[in-house]
Amino acid sequence: MSAPHSHAGHDHHDHHDHHDHDHSGHDHPPALTPPRAQPSRPWRRMALAGVLVVFAIGTACLVQVRSGEATVITRFGNPGRVLLEPGLAWRLPIPFEAAVPVDLRLHTTSSGLQDVGTRDGLRIIVQAYVAWQVQGDTENVQRFMRAVQNQPDEAARQIRTFLGSALETSASAFDLANLVNTDASQVHMAEFEEHVRQQIAGPLLSTYGVRVQQVGIERLTLPAVTLNATVERMRAERETIATERTAEGKRQAAQIRSAAERDARILQADAQVKAADVEAQSRVEAAQIYGKAYAGAPELYNLLRSLDTLGTIVNSGTRLVLRTDAAPFRALVDGPPQLPAPSGSKP
Repeated sequence: MSAPHSHAGHDHHDHHDHHDHDHSGHDHPPALTPPRAQPSRPWRRMALAGVLVVFAIGTACLVQVRSGEATVITRFGNPGRVLLEPGLAWRLPIPFEAAVPVDLRLHTTSSGLQDVGTRDGLRIIVQAYVAWQVQGDTENVQRFMRAVQNQPDEAARQIRTFLGSALETSASAFDLANLVNTDASQVHMAEFEEHVRQQIAGPLLSTYGVRVQQVGIERLTLPAVTLNATVERMRAERETIATERTAEGKRQAAQIRSAAERDARILQADAQVKAADVEAQSRVEAAQIYGKAYAGAPELYNLLRSLDTLGTIVNSGTRLVLRTDAAPFRALVDGPPQLPAPSGSKP
């Protein structure tokens, strides 16, 4: 029964096609049937989705540690492991664990202008800088995280507070002349900077995990009052030095003068002694001559002695009123005595 039916259907279809061909007058291509769909494979899609999930989980669990940084693995917000070596490491995905990078590079912070007092009671305005970095070990990195929540700006603010206090304390241990002086040998700026560094190094390391690498003075100026006082002090020092040098010069001049006077007195005494010796010798010789003269001619001797006496007591400003018939002035009136002629001589 089915076969005749199929045959009839086929004949009817052929008849219809033949009718269409006759009606249009043209040949038509046979109708194309669509390709049959391939049966789907759901296990491939599931495998691909699984690979993507595993890759996403693996990526979420990887953390990269960069050079110059430390990475802190926090578990539910609390610092846990600290990764210090550059490279890749594993962690649990968020929200179980999170990776927080901590900068281990060198930072600098300035104190700004600070008005501080010196040991001798004068005020100075000083500005310092500090070079610091987080100490690269587990304990200090965790300490930095807990102290400032890994905020370098907050750490710099805390360091400025410590630095200002250290400047005030250190300045009180130095005189102004040790910080400002025209004599370079009197300036102890390196000691001042080291004193400041020692003041802040310990507290910053123990509290914040920060190591102080260097402290330096950027600027040091004097207020108007201190400047005037410094000028007056320098003027007083110069005057003191000038007074000391003048006094030293006078002392040396007095010593030279005293030595010269002493030498002069010694020479004068020696000359007087020699003169006295010469005079005594001359008197002895004169006495001998006078003695010989008196023995040979007494009248001539008296005349010469009278003339010597007149030469001693009379000078160009002397005025005398004396008797002329008395010695020694008799010689002026009488003249030289007549000497007796020697026997046998002719007049």
